[in-house]
Amino acid sequence: MASRGLRIVGHNLSILLRTHRAPLRSCPQLMCTAAQQPNNPAPESAEEKSKKPEETAEQLVAEKAKLEEQVKEVTDKYKRALADTENLRQRSQKMVEDAKLFGIQGFCKDLLEVADILEKATQSVPKEEIKDDNPHLKNLYEGLVMTEGQMQKVFKKHGVIKLNPVGAKFDPYEHEALFHTPVEGKEPGTVALVTKVGYKLHERTLRPALVGVVKGV
Repeated sequence: MASRGLRIVGHNLSILLRTHRAPLRSCPQLMCTAAQQPNNPAPESAEEKSKKPEETAEQLVAEKAKLEEQVKEVTDKYKRALADTENLRQRSQKMVEDAKLFGIQGFCKDLLEVADILEKATQSVPKEEIKDDNPHLKNLYEGLVMTEGQMQKVFKKHGVIKLNPVGAKFDPYEHEALFHTPVEGKEPGTVALVTKVGYKLHERTLRPALVGVVKGV
């Protein structure tokens, strides 16, 4: 009887050990399964969900304002670039036109001395000596007058205009006053005498006329 009782107790003990060992073996498998599963985030609250559209709208508004500012800046730079280009084009065109108009300025200045000599030559011939019985002097005088007239025509063709401002109002841009003198019957500030004629090239003074100006009494 005693041995039978021991066998029963041993049998029950082995069953109990097997029962408790099974959960211990399955525990590592459960831990591995739990580690492989992703962490589920905590559910969002209703307040957080309501804030998301408002934050998105604010971000879009801020981004729109930023883009509009960038567009405005680029547009301003583009307009300034266009204005600078147009100004450069106009300046270049003006320089080309001035070069065409005033490119002969130096050449014309040199010819002015020749015109002065011809004018003095014709003025130096005594008018009473120009007679038919003095054909050599008459022909020479007429040749000088024709040459001077032809030179003035060439000047006028190229925009060179003679300035002989006797009686005109004194203009410091076109005249150079050598002296001031009172002249009876003349308005003060007008040109009383021209000692050397001036010239203009396309409305630009090429050489000012040397004049005497009427002085107020």
